[in-house]
Amino acid sequence: MAKRRITQETFDAVVRENIDEFEMDESEALREAIEQFESQGVDLSSIVKAVPKASSEETTEDQTHEVLQALESLRTALESSSTSMLADLKLFTEQCSLGFAQRYLAAQKEAYPTILSCCQSADEDKQKLSAALAALSALTDGQPDLLDAEGQGFLIGTLRTHQEDPALTCLAVQTVRHCCLKHEQNRQDLVKAGVLRLLAGAITKHVKRPEVVKEACIALRVMTFDDDVRVPFGHAHEHAKMIVLEQNGLKVIVEAAKAHPENMPVLSELCATLSRLAVRNEFCQDIVDLGGLKFMMTLLANSLDCQDLVKQVLSALRAIAGNDDVKDAIVNAGGTELIVMAINRHLGNGQKQSCMLLRNLVARTRDFSQSILEMGAEALIGQALASHRDCGDVGRAALRDLGCQVELRELWTGNKGSLAN
Repeated sequence: MAKRRITQETFDAVVRENIDEFEMDESEALREAIEQFESQGVDLSSIVKAVPKASSEETTEDQTHEVLQALESLRTALESSSTSMLADLKLFTEQCSLGFAQRYLAAQKEAYPTILSCCQSADEDKQKLSAALAALSALTDGQPDLLDAEGQGFLIGTLRTHQEDPALTCLAVQTVRHCCLKHEQNRQDLVKAGVLRLLAGAITKHVKRPEVVKEACIALRVMTFDDDVRVPFGHAHEHAKMIVLEQNGLKVIVEAAKAHPENMPVLSELCATLSRLAVRNEFCQDIVDLGGLKFMMTLLANSLDCQDLVKQVLSALRAIAGNDDVKDAIVNAGGTELIVMAINRHLGNGQKQSCMLLRNLVARTRDFSQSILEMGAEALIGQALASHRDCGDVGRAALRDLGCQVELRELWTGNKGSLAN
């Protein structure tokens, strides 16, 4: 059942009542209001849990939250073309970075048109544009619905005009990512406007800049998501094919990985994106032909202690192992030994990916089953089943395809009553 919601004004009024009527101090009044609403089943995730402050020490009137004070100051600077706009933008960004509640409250008070106007008024002032983009990125984090056609045009124009500037490119890409996460329409609109070419181009042009490579890679991956519950059918598969076929995405990502052999966060994102692009049989083989398998096997061998990276590498290997020829290549490259070592090393993380990968290696053929079992895979999968509930189905499926005896559970027997009742 959906939780009840209240407005920020309602919450603030109760806090103020606790202070004025019940003579509580601010911290006690705030704590009492939170406990009161939570006991009533109210969702406070979008509520700023702070006591509003006066905008100056001279008056106690017009008390409001700091994020709204920053927004009002920014509006004044925008209207008067004040030199304080840069400082006001940075202050607003800091406030939005405190949490979703601050961003939501600012959006409710029409912050988006103000921030977009700041972006558009920056012209060739890169310092001001950078601050405005940072504010736009912060505001749209978790609020992709804010982006409109004008904002889409601005982001595409910024990526085109400032493609030589890594800092501005990174901020614009980050904003694109925020606006496309869980928003299918924004994804489709931006793809039609040419964002895939700009994202792939950013990786190629700034391949030595890890921050740009990482952000652009994540943004490309977001374009392949099907995470908007409001849309029955998304274009995730089509976007993945466009990235590969039209933007040479596989080569772009593999070459970027070769440029950052020691940067674990970047390599983790690149592997995660490769797994999202391996949507066709020939794409899996292309990754191998481009040297992707070789770099992933080397990465896995050298990074067995890095849990997050191991998880992403295993996920990418699982994706490309859907191709029968690639399975042979993985096994011939010593992949099974490394996979079993990874399972043994990280019994607390990445088990689901490991089980799915082992299953893919033996699906449709039992040629590798015996060698995998001889490495102790059965016992390790059994441990994963015992300690991780989310491994249940995939773990048992892996054991079954390896030819092991599997105990299947009957989840429902129909003994609780008849359907007629």
